[in-house]
Amino acid sequence: MSVVDTIKKSVLENFTGTISVGSIMLSLLVAFVIGLFIIYVYKKTYTGVVYSKAFSLCILMLCMVTSIIIRTISSNISLSLGMVGALSIVRFRTAVKEPVDTGFMFWGIAAGIMAGAGLYIPALAASLGIGILYFASYLMGFKTASRYLLVLKYEASAHASVMRKLKNIKKFKVRSKSIFGNKVELSLEVDVKDKNGNIETKMVDQFSDVDGLINASLIAYQNDFGD
Repeated sequence: MSVVDTIKKSVLENFTGTISVGSIMLSLLVAFVIGLFIIYVYKKTYTGVVYSKAFSLCILMLCMVTSIIIRTISSNISLSLGMVGALSIVRFRTAVKEPVDTGFMFWGIAAGIMAGAGLYIPALAASLGIGILYFASYLMGFKTASRYLLVLKYEASAHASVMRKLKNIKKFKVRSKSIFGNKVELSLEVDVKDKNGNIETKMVDQFSDVDGLINASLIAYQNDFGD
């Protein structure tokens, strides 16, 4: 028997041609448990502005649906080829804003593939390992912090007073400055967390007594400080 015949026989033997309800339910159960664990890790380590429950449910569904697809195509070689052709025309136009969210989506897909392939113990072990390592990196400081934009609009005559007030802010970076006649609009990226990690908004109040200030706004903004 040639090498090609050996590979062909091995591939065909992996496609059993039958699929049981029990195997599907077991794959779904494992995918569901792993999906819940992924959601737990995502929620506990989320540092964005607004936590999206819909995205968490999407990860859970992605994990379970992927397991069903893998379990289904493993039963028939012709069905697997048809499934590949059908899925190749699917396009997702919704952009994922955070790179970390993309990582969690791939985690869910990988877990679903392993669960659908019947690799239950490796799937559980791999997901547990990823979760522990990600938690460790999160606690070590490899996390994205929520930043805020402080937008100040004031008359040009109040520029010196505004600059004196900005000295009270421990960390900020000028993002933009616009001048409209005798009015100035200054956008600053600031860190508004105190020593305990709580959001501190008193920095806005200090500008209330500046003569010539038109308005001061604090806007949630997701980004990192650059050098």
